[in-house]
Amino acid sequence: MRKIFVVMVMVLGFLGASASAAGLTDTLMSSLGVSQKQASGGAGALLKYAKGNLKKDEFSKVSSAIPDMSSLLAAAPAVAKATGGSMGGLGGMASALGGDSLGGIASLASSFSDLGLSADMIQKFIPTILEYVKGSGGDSVMNLLSGALK
Repeated sequence: MRKIFVVMVMVLGFLGASASAAGLTDTLMSSLGVSQKQASGGAGALLKYAKGNLKKDEFSKVSSAIPDMSSLLAAAPAVAKATGGSMGGLGGMASALGGDSLGGIASLASSFSDLGLSADMIQKFIPTILEYVKGSGGDSVMNLLSGALK
């Protein structure tokens, strides 16, 4: 019985290490069925948003858990300033995410749209990214990122 337990612990440890080694983009592609451009751009948009909500030392901890952070941030679509007539469409996407106004995480709807992803994909990316960060950086780093993505 003890041998089975030891083997299970080793296998689970290997699987966790494999997920981290695969990279966040690969994880998103396989988990969500998105393209490489969509995975890196969507992750980059969310991480750029989180960066704006974290202190420098906190974001450094998150960056340590994601080896390809700089390339993900660079892959994020530029966030367009909503003005005039474009507000209606973005407001509709924000409402689809449960927000009454364009703010918070719903503000990323335009970035996801630029990638050919619907606004509801934001809510699918977040748990996948958080699980990846938990596996590579631990609970404390995942909790930092989770708080920044609210």
